[in-house]
Amino acid sequence: MNPHFASLMDKAAHLTRHGRLAEATEAIQRALRSEAEPRAAAPDGSNSPKADSDVIEVEARVIDVERQRQPPRATEGTEQWIRATFAHQGRTIDYMLFVPASAAEQREAPPPLVVMLHGCTQNAADFAAGTRMNEHARACGAMVLYPEQAQRANGQKCWNWFKSQHQQRDRGEPALLTALTRHITLQQHADRRRVYVAGLSAGGAMADVLGHCYPDVYAAVGVHSGLPHGAAHDMASALSAMRAGPARASADATAKRPPTIVFHGDADTTVHADNGLAILTGASPGEAREGQSPSGRRFTRTLYPASEACGDSEHWRLHGAGHAWSGGSAHGSYTQPDGVDASREMLRFFLGHRLGDNCHGGQPV
Repeated sequence: MNPHFASLMDKAAHLTRHGRLAEATEAIQRALRSEAEPRAAAPDGSNSPKADSDVIEVEARVIDVERQRQPPRATEGTEQWIRATFAHQGRTIDYMLFVPASAAEQREAPPPLVVMLHGCTQNAADFAAGTRMNEHARACGAMVLYPEQAQRANGQKCWNWFKSQHQQRDRGEPALLTALTRHITLQQHADRRRVYVAGLSAGGAMADVLGHCYPDVYAAVGVHSGLPHGAAHDMASALSAMRAGPARASADATAKRPPTIVFHGDADTTVHADNGLAILTGASPGEAREGQSPSGRRFTRTLYPASEACGDSEHWRLHGAGHAWSGGSAHGSYTQPDGVDASREMLRFFLGHRLGDNCHGGQPV
């Protein structure tokens, strides 16, 4: 997502078109290793995310529990912003967890949990600041989990959605992320029927992978500027899908899919807008409505009724928007603050679904 990364990808595409595959592969590998320049400046002019204590625009108690497998459960009446590490089958992952005071006070109704997967070069605190998801979650009593991709796993801190070993149930990153989700659900006494996953770009692509691989865990999925599960199997096919849309439908396009809400800018030059439509392959579009954000940014919202194969879904085409989180805050990177509020709309969509209520028939495990 940073300019150097995009430049190398453009170079790789040019070399591929001219049959210079060895040089194209080298360019892709250089992009992944992030050999040259640092990440692009954030919208506020900084060259890196702000410190964790600065990026969240809320008053919150920060608990530094680095390398602690069992984070403390939120205490009644206390809002918490927790940092911790989780280990599973020899893999470890850092994460941040937002627990609003209202969630800690719940007794009869366990709170919902939203899993948020950042894009390339981002981290948990930056993504939380840019999406303002904590602010929205506080209002409805939801907890928000932000897993962080390790740079050792991907040089640009991208989720490896494009590799076959990370596109299957009980393997790779999907297994690790879902194990973490289950752990937090149990530890914080969240509602297992109201667990959701969303992401931006590579995070959006991985969110779609999780929805396909674990429909018994995630009640609904949100994909912003991402790609469909099965759109690629290596870096070369990922590059092609990003530039021109997926060459083929997902490998399991006929499999049952959870309810899904998709946001994609039609001026996105990083991930082609056709990918957003491809995520809903197998669903039949229904009513389409035109609208605009309070700042005048236009969008088209298309509803997809539920069927035997697919949960009811929505596609938001963001007119004139690029590769950025719509309606986000300039305090985080890769956001478009004047767009329709994607975080608010995702939460609205998520909270209308529970496991067992939808056509995919998933049951919490």
